[in-house]
Amino acid sequence: MKIHHLHRFDVNYREAVQIQENLRDKLIICDRHIPRRPAIIAGADISYGKESDLFFAAVVLLSYPSLEVIEEAYAGERSSFPYIPGLLSFREGPPLLKAFAKLRRVPDIAIFDGQGIAHPRGIGLASHMGLFLDIPSIGCAKTRLCGSYNPVGERVGSYADLVGDDLVIGAVVRTKERVKPVFVSPGHKIGLKRAVDMALSCCAGYKLPEPIRQAHLAVNRFRREQSLIDS
Repeated sequence: MKIHHLHRFDVNYREAVQIQENLRDKLIICDRHIPRRPAIIAGADISYGKESDLFFAAVVLLSYPSLEVIEEAYAGERSSFPYIPGLLSFREGPPLLKAFAKLRRVPDIAIFDGQGIAHPRGIGLASHMGLFLDIPSIGCAKTRLCGSYNPVGERVGSYADLVGDDLVIGAVVRTKERVKPVFVSPGHKIGLKRAVDMALSCCAGYKLPEPIRQAHLAVNRFRREQSLIDS
């Protein structure tokens, strides 16, 4: 898969913030670029040790709507960028892009375990990676980074607007009954309603959409295997 290299990642805090602010204006938050009937959905996730600078990435491609795994790609990368909330894409982006570059197929949509535009500067991991990949991307996070919302209904499919600075920046979505909701926001080349609909349509009885769940299982399996090789 082709990667559009928009900037380097070995930057300091101020440079990283400036990059985010420059890239934010390039985001497209509408549905005109998304296929009417997507056939391949990517899920992407990262795994790393608390005190380690070695990051493991997995990208899993699933057929849609059957949600069967059809391809997997992995990568490992060291990062010296510190842990700073709001700038995680500068730690996690390089290994993810390295894994995406190994794919033989190009997904129609990518779902990331992270934020899209529901981010203090409007460009979380899903948005940032969406620009590099130049495909529609969705952020589906387990926790809120910014914004406020009203209570979410208990039925699967219920959601509430996530609001930041008087703008709707995402949705708080119930994907499973009696389980905390997830935070869905458009990343790039997709609108909010379509992002929510896609996330829900990719759920298979679990809290997380199946592409992310499969990527999570895959990356932790890859990390364990690499640890055994290195030991």
